[in-house]
Amino acid sequence: MTPSRSGEHHVRMPDSEFEDLLARAAEAGAQRALANVGLDGEEAALDIRDLRSLLDCIRLVRRTAMQTAVRMITTGVMLGLLAGIALKLKIFGSSP
Repeated sequence: MTPSRSGEHHVRMPDSEFEDLLARAAEAGAQRALANVGLDGEEAALDIRDLRSLLDCIRLVRRTAMQTAVRMITTGVMLGLLAGIALKLKIFGSSP
């Protein structure tokens, strides 16, 4: 169907045809974008799953590293307090 013209340089077409045109353009754009980043082959889904898995692992490592750092700092503070208490109470002998 040839779109009708109304006014200056305006083209009118039915909404369903316009939506089909937009859907085809969006799909072509998405395929081109995936091809530009190298995710257009048969193994693209596997590559994306691997990338997501890698990101999950990075997040887990980051969270574990933060927990370990907090535990080490807490342990250091506790050991410092215990050493201070031991020196104050003269548990390891008399001070000079």
